[in-house]
Amino acid sequence: MQENEILYPIPPNYTDSGKIFGGMVSPRNLVEAILLVFVFGFIEFKLIPMSETVRIIVMAVTLLPLFMVALIGIDGDSLLQRLKHVFKFIVNKRKLKRKEGKLS
Repeated sequence: MQENEILYPIPPNYTDSGKIFGGMVSPRNLVEAILLVFVFGFIEFKLIPMSETVRIIVMAVTLLPLFMVALIGIDGDSLLQRLKHVFKFIVNKRKLKRKEGKLS
């Protein structure tokens, strides 16, 4: 290294623009997580008959993990993006068929 070179450090949050909570969560994941919790929370709260104590325990056991998974996402994708990738794979996957004893 030469003496007249100037090094500029790049901060770790340089690429975190457009994210919230200090660059940890993308807005898309947050919106999906909130919608999932409201939908499943409404189903558990209104439609399933349970006592109050059991309802609180069931909601804590189901809704908190669902919220966290939806907030984090899968491999950097939101849950809806991952679902789209899975359906695209299922539709476009290569199908092997046997013709006259050979694979084609």
